[in-house]
Amino acid sequence: MSTTIHPTAVVGAHAEIGEGVTIGPYSVIDDDVVIGDGTDIGPHVQIADGARIGRECRIFAGAVLSTVPQDLKFQGERTFLHVGDRTVIRECVTLNRGTKASGKTVVGSDCLIMAYVHAGHDCRIGNKVIIANSVQFGGHCDVDDYAVVGGLAGVHQFVRIGRYAMVGGISRASLDVPPFVMAGGHERFRFEGLNHVGLKRRGFTSKQIDSIRHVYRILFQRGLLLRNALQSVREECEPGPERDEILAFFDSGSAKRKYIRPYNA
Repeated sequence: MSTTIHPTAVVGAHAEIGEGVTIGPYSVIDDDVVIGDGTDIGPHVQIADGARIGRECRIFAGAVLSTVPQDLKFQGERTFLHVGDRTVIRECVTLNRGTKASGKTVVGSDCLIMAYVHAGHDCRIGNKVIIANSVQFGGHCDVDDYAVVGGLAGVHQFVRIGRYAMVGGISRASLDVPPFVMAGGHERFRFEGLNHVGLKRRGFTSKQIDSIRHVYRILFQRGLLLRNALQSVREECEPGPERDEILAFFDSGSAKRKYIRPYNA
């Protein structure tokens, strides 16, 4: 595979460009950049120092990757943006690199990041995540594998979104979203049931889905304090990967964290 760089592109002398990479017109690649084999970079793309881009990614026109964090505490420390393999980054996406808090912003493999998405410093986005148009992440957000975030959602800094969760479009995502559920709402961000369709599409069995539903009925429908509800889940629900993942999500948060609740909670 031969690498193709348009004559109008500017590529730093020390940038590491893999085999079969295509760099389009007027794109700018800084010195401290690594781009994996087979990645296709469109026109007018900026990839700044600290970017580590995987293999066979597609980066569309106007994307700006690995620029300095929008954080007043940033002091110019050397930090990074890591993007996994086969991830698609559409038009005008902006991904800032990390701060000394974690040292890097991370986007996993096989993700689809649609147009005008912004991910702030120190975000961690897992594998096979779909983020629709114009979603805006504050710094330090954590999105687990297979999550879906609907268009125009605003995700508050430090919010966590669990595996296989779905956040509805135009949501004000200000609370943590545990695994396997749907959440949405602008005036009040809330639990909206299981991500049933998404789970079915990903191969979850009816038995697994019923097990997940039982856990969330205890957590969200009994009116218990969270610590008491979690204890009831441990006592009443048969151990299994899904139950244990939900418990681990809540156990990993601090006592001050806030989680989605139903309307009537």
